Amino acid sequence: MKKPILVVMAAGMGSRYGGLKQIDPVGKNGEIIMDFSVFDAVQAGFSKVIFIIKEQLFEDFKEVIGDRVSKYVQVEYVFQKLDDLPEGFTVPEGREKPWGTGHAVLAARDHIDAPFVVINADDFYGGEAFKKIGAFLRNVKEDGEKAHWAMVGYHLKNTLTENGHVARGVCVEKDGVLDTIVERTHIEKREGGPAYTEDDGATWHALDEDTTVSMNLWGFTPDFVDALKKDFVSFLENDVPKNPLKAEYFLPFVVNDQIRDGKADVTVLKSADKWFGVTYKADKPVVMAALAEMMQNGTYPDPLWK
Repeated sequence: MKKPILVVMAAGMGSRYGGLKQIDPVGKNGEIIMDFSVFDAVQAGFSKVIFIIKEQLFEDFKEVIGDRVSKYVQVEYVFQKLDDLPEGFTVPEGREKPWGTGHAVLAARDHIDAPFVVINADDFYGGEAFKKIGAFLRNVKEDGEKAHWAMVGYHLKNTLTENGHVARGVCVEKDGVLDTIVERTHIEKREGGPAYTEDDGATWHALDEDTTVSMNLWGFTPDFVDALKKDFVSFLENDVPKNPLKAEYFLPFVVNDQIRDGKADVTVLKSADKWFGVTYKADKPVVMAALAEMMQNGTYPDPLWK
């Protein structure tokens, strides 16, 4: 089995954050969040990193992280483009919004030739997650009947911010295997505990703080790319006409479809690590303090890259 690849989704602009948060320094030596994810992946034996970015940010990415980490791991760049569509489809008039996480991974289709892990650029996942999912992918067996994939699940309480709401994939699992995942786009800390709303706060629904949630840390075999291609055509035919300017092709939707159709199973690997991310500007000092402490206590070397 080939060594796993790390696929980093970094094509989004942080609208709630108010800037390009993916390349904003958070480490004491100028490291960005992606530095820590790439470092953890290298330590876990990954062979290559693919950055999925907007083409106009290529030079910035090379300068801020790519040239640095390329000394330790193979680096490739992929551009997510709105007009990267199957034959016969065109971008709806007035559409500017990217097609979503499923389309982002699809943009890397020609670069994926081994089991791969998908992550968000602006989330800190912790070394434990990469070790667990890397080990899973190195040992996964292809039996020809069903695809075997994995995700790292976090305790909801470890993934919330004090500064607003977050979007999380709420997982339903049975005996360590994912049954379904439901996207909740507005989850907040509240007096009675975590809760989500689907009507801008008119009503709230409680969630157990130990609910397993997805942070978009997935482990796939290359056959997932074929599932993405097929489902993307269906999305363009059925979903886009209903909401041409904003419909999004979310990666978990494809996973759910494959599970429901009996074509794949997804092992849920648990991490007790605390998530850190800069969803909002006010999150940055918290992230910086946490990473500095991890360098001080030896969780990470200081500086990160020697």
